[in-house]
Amino acid sequence: MAGHKRPQFVLFGASLTEYAFQPGGWGASLTDIYARKADVLLRGYNGWNTRRALAVLDEFFPKDAPVQPHLVVVCFGANDAAYPLPSGRGQHVPIHEYKSNLQQICLHIKGLSSTTRVVVITPPPIYEDVRRAYASDGMHLSPIGNQTLLEELLKVLRNANWVPSLYWENMPSDFNEPSIYDYVHPSQELCSHGIEENDREKNHDC
Repeated sequence: MAGHKRPQFVLFGASLTEYAFQPGGWGASLTDIYARKADVLLRGYNGWNTRRALAVLDEFFPKDAPVQPHLVVVCFGANDAAYPLPSGRGQHVPIHEYKSNLQQICLHIKGLSSTTRVVVITPPPIYEDVRRAYASDGMHLSPIGNQTLLEELLKVLRNANWVPSLYWENMPSDFNEPSIYDYVHPSQELCSHGIEENDREKNHDC
């Protein structure tokens, strides 16, 4: 919205990020908590690895943008760890390159502004028993897993020694000043009106 700006949080990653905005997902819950504090933007892409993220980094996070994010949550790695193919195609990225790619991503984002912060989330381990029992991948987060990730992320934001703070309780709310349009219970209005009428009657009697 032109003329009205709030801190911007960007969730940047693969499917663990994309699915975070499903009902009960950690991204949806984060957006709810920061509803009047910050704008939470989803940049999650199913199947992406750090190579693909690095290739579009300047497009997603241009250094000359007039508004830079206050926080970027980076979550890549599950696809980088895919089984390597003899052809070299596919999602697999060797771990030494994965580390280098992740460092470049973080350095680029941290260089956007003096107040841009980065939090890196590592992918969870594969739960092999679930893969066998439910034909499921055993990797994407359950409701409990989403809640756990959210709680841990909020701990990081609460404990970080950042100025300004990005923890929701320490951030101002949009349009939180008193207004004549604030809710007033009808009983308060009627009670107050009744008192005023009684005062006028008393003055008239005098």
